[in-house]
Amino acid sequence: MTWKCNLCPRKCNVDRKKQLGVCGAPTTLKIARAALHFWEEPCLSGEKGSGTIFFSFCPLQCIFCQNYQLSHDHLGQEITVSQFADICLDLQKQGANNINLVTPTHYVPWIIEGITLAKERGLHLPIVYNTSSYESVETIQMLNGIVDIYLPDLKYFDNQYGILYSHAPNYFSYATAAIQEMIKQVGEPIFNEQGILQRGVIVRHLCMPGLKEDSKKILNYLYTTYHNQIYISIMNQYTPVRTFKRFSNLNHPLSENDYDEIINYALDIGITQAYQQEGETQLESFIPEFKNKVIE
Repeated sequence: MTWKCNLCPRKCNVDRKKQLGVCGAPTTLKIARAALHFWEEPCLSGEKGSGTIFFSFCPLQCIFCQNYQLSHDHLGQEITVSQFADICLDLQKQGANNINLVTPTHYVPWIIEGITLAKERGLHLPIVYNTSSYESVETIQMLNGIVDIYLPDLKYFDNQYGILYSHAPNYFSYATAAIQEMIKQVGEPIFNEQGILQRGVIVRHLCMPGLKEDSKKILNYLYTTYHNQIYISIMNQYTPVRTFKRFSNLNHPLSENDYDEIINYALDIGITQAYQQEGETQLESFIPEFKNKVIE
């Protein structure tokens, strides 16, 4: 029976062995980095680091993507499901707090197979699903019992920005439906004695230059809908990686004044379970190094 890909809202309905969809991903896992990462939220990285696995390709196609080498240039190395399981186990051996799957949507069936195999071989760490949230509820439902921690973005409130910046119609509708399913699966946050998250949802919002009011709408939606069922990560790390003629607002980082205003708004409406960023996060050096060959 031919399998046709409808994993994300693009609904390409293509046999990826014969024809590529919008994301460009084949049927073979491809990754560009697998390493301990110390720049995630403190409850994920801790002192030991988060065991991040960056997948090549992406269904969202944001024009400002910091990880464009993966999403647009498709840098990375093809690996088998068994090799993926071994990578998870190696990160566990290095002391990782969790296995952090970055941009995994288009590989969900293979990831499920690989995580299952890794657990049979001794993997016991929490699994983090780190996503843009341009997801279908059906795909998230496939992960029930596999994923312990969901780390979704909520990028835009106004759908016009999803179309302009990510070529993604109805982004807010798809993302919020997916986040609702994530919270339904894993419930409220649970931490271990060291303060490392074991289960729960952290919703990330990357504050964009020129979209200050949209950011406030995102925060208001998340708090009024979920209150303390989730943590919110309010991020200022937008880094211009190209120059835009049409969207001049994207040619510079977020201003400190705008970020401060957004943080103060979050406090004013009652948000307490949140992370904010400080210091030099708006640098290209903050972007991880990706490689064509991950396994020697």
